[in-house]
Parts: sequence; C-alpha cells; structure tokens
Amino acid sequence: MRRSDQRRDAAFALYQRDVTGRPLQDLLAGARPFTRDLAEGADAHLAEIDAEIAANAHGWTIQRIAPLERGIMRIAVFEMLHREEIPVPVSIDEAVSIAGRYCGTEAPGFVNGILSAVARKLGTETEAPA
Repeated sequence: MRRSDQRRDAAFALYQRDVTGRPLQDLLAGARPFTRDLAEGADAHLAEIDAEIAANAHGWTIQRIAPLERGIMRIAVFEMLHREEIPVPVSIDEAVSIAGRYCGTEAPGFVNGILSAVARKLGTETEAPA
C-alpha cells in the first residue's frame, strides 16, 4: 500500500474517532505500521497540532473545521512537526490531494492555505526543490 493511501487511512481514522467517538485503537486494528504511526502520533500531539492549525485558520475555530479536513491537516502538521525525514512540501501536497479527492470543492485551497501558513510560521521550506 502506498504511503499516500496510508496517510488517507490515518486521516480517516482521526475523522471517524471525532465523529463516532470510537477509540482510535479500535479504528486502527489491522492498520499498516505507517498508518498507525501517523494516527497515533497525531493523537499524542493533538493539543500542539490543533494549536498550530487554529493559529493559522484565521476566523475559524478548530471545531468549526469539517472533521475530515481537520483529520487531514492533523496528519500533515504531525509530519511537519515530528517527522523530519518527510519533506514539508510532500506533507502539504499529500494533504491537498486527499482533500481534493474526499472533501468539498473549497477544501483543497483551504487545507493548502492553512498548511502553508503553518510551514511559514515554522520556518520550513514550502516549495518543492527544482
């Protein structure tokens, strides 16, 4: 399974937990290690991640953001903060791609704007190398 699909699955697990209240461990039963690492890592750092998203989602509270978009961004911000081996542009591109496939038409731009702002605030490279 490609890492893109595992990122999607991790975001879906966070989404399902937010919507249904089911324990994350139940939702990750049988998940691949990378999927589990992303979902559990994002969950372990949820307050820090949500603070970064909220600080850059001007006019939006974290709870006002649609649950799937929130899950997608949580995975990407976790990667930006805690997975240095993953280039920031990859995290952003993957999140925007997932949002484009599974969320509304406005979601990719919304996700890209917030994640790019987080990356700028963190002083990380947001452009893919030439």
